[in-house]
Amino acid sequence: MKKVISILMVAVMLASAFSLSAFAADDAVLRFDENGEFKILHISDGQDDYPAEEKMMTYINYMLEIYEPDLVVLGGDNSIGLAETKEQEIAELVKPFVEHQVYFTLVFGNHDHEQGVSKEELLGYFQKYGGKYCLAYDAVPELHGTANHNLPVMASDSDDVKFNVWLLDTGSYVYDVNDPEKRLGYDAVTADQIEWYKETSKALEAAEGQKVPSLVFQHMVVGEVYDAMFPSVPFEIPELIESYNGKHYPIIAPNTSVFSGHLFEPPSPGYYNHGEFDAMLERGDVLGIYCGHDHINTYELVYKDIVIGNTPGVTHHAYGNEMTRGSRLFVINESDTSAFTSKVITYNDLALANDDFAAAAGIGKAEAFFWVFISNLLLILKNVSALAIFTLEYFLK
Repeated sequence: MKKVISILMVAVMLASAFSLSAFAADDAVLRFDENGEFKILHISDGQDDYPAEEKMMTYINYMLEIYEPDLVVLGGDNSIGLAETKEQEIAELVKPFVEHQVYFTLVFGNHDHEQGVSKEELLGYFQKYGGKYCLAYDAVPELHGTANHNLPVMASDSDDVKFNVWLLDTGSYVYDVNDPEKRLGYDAVTADQIEWYKETSKALEAAEGQKVPSLVFQHMVVGEVYDAMFPSVPFEIPELIESYNGKHYPIIAPNTSVFSGHLFEPPSPGYYNHGEFDAMLERGDVLGIYCGHDHINTYELVYKDIVIGNTPGVTHHAYGNEMTRGSRLFVINESDTSAFTSKVITYNDLALANDDFAAAAGIGKAEAFFWVFISNLLLILKNVSALAIFTLEYFLK
């Protein structure tokens, strides 16, 4: 066992060196722009087959044109087409990035490879059709999952690494060791991936002389979201109380004061918690962990100094919600990389802001206004309920 661990550690250290050198100064493509900004567009759960829904592709094209992101992150469940059309499907999906000359990367979700094409093959398709604009790579193939990697972002006027983007594969499902047919739940970032993150993070710190602030993108959320968002109770009730890591959480009673955005379905973390959040908290370089998977959630919350957030699905093929369907735009400022801003931009937000998109996507202004109004009304009601609970608790003390 010790020999296996030693071999793994050697692989991890080599991977760390590769991660830092893969985008060395001569090959650096990700930089803060002349205004000192770096923009990331997180597009998750396209979850479409071939050909893709025209409305989704129209939305993606307009988001690229209007907001001009420096990097697009595909957040998993990027394609669910038949095995025989997977290649065409991925070629179609990445075409807007190539045409707009926007760099992109990706993580895989639990559905990407279910049609019989391996993640390794899928990664090859993204690289083939994305060409130089595809920055996704598999840092250490021996690690759990596929395409675990990181992307340093250079300063606008030097080769100093000012920011970093982590891409981690949360896998698919876990099964009972005594009954391989019994699915226990979703998979998660595992111990070897966490070790790779820690060693690569330390190597970045050593190279730059300081911790490098970063964002993490993965498909499934970390389990700590339950501790942050819900109270725990000592009993279980099917469909009403979710159990995770030995605790029970009433999913019908979230603490609405701790998060912004919408929570329309319970978060879906992995069945096991291997310590990812704690490792990132200990390292102190991760500002936020963002996931997809739960198509109709847009929440953000701060838990122990790390933001946990969900980006809604962009899909028009799988389930969605007219109030949340869209993507999330991040802006990091070079003058203070210890913070960032993010906002969800829905189809209807974009339709109200851009007449050309509304016409191209076939979204009427009245329809868009209705859904944006209802969305904002629900957010106001959520905030009012949070204030009422806070006030009641204050007077009961």
